[in-house]
Amino acid sequence: QVQLVESGGGLVQAGGSLRLSCAASGGTFSINAMAWYRQAPEKQRELVATIRSGGLTNYADSVKGRFTISRDNAENTVYLQMNSLKLEDTAIYLCTASDRYNTYWGKGTLVTVFS
Repeated sequence: QVQLVESGGGLVQAGGSLRLSCAASGGTFSINAMAWYRQAPEKQRELVATIRSGGLTNYADSVKGRFTISRDNAENTVYLQMNSLKLEDTAIYLCTASDRYNTYWGKGTLVTVFS
């Protein structure tokens, strides 16, 4: 069973930056992909970025060029560097980890962007 704990959310002015972290524990050897989703009020959950075990990354069009996902395998941690933040980036950001059989979810961290 993989446990995920996100951190790094907070209040940030539009145009600013934040770095989110997601620490994984328990069964991490089986993880083959990790991802960040976000959930904004009254909007559908959106896949923001993914990173696979080989390092391949993918991004939602809405964040390309602004967000970067990375992974520290030694620390079992995935990061989301968010630059040039916009008001519409306000959301709860959730981390996931997937193995062959399951996808595990963290509880999320809130990012609020203000003007």
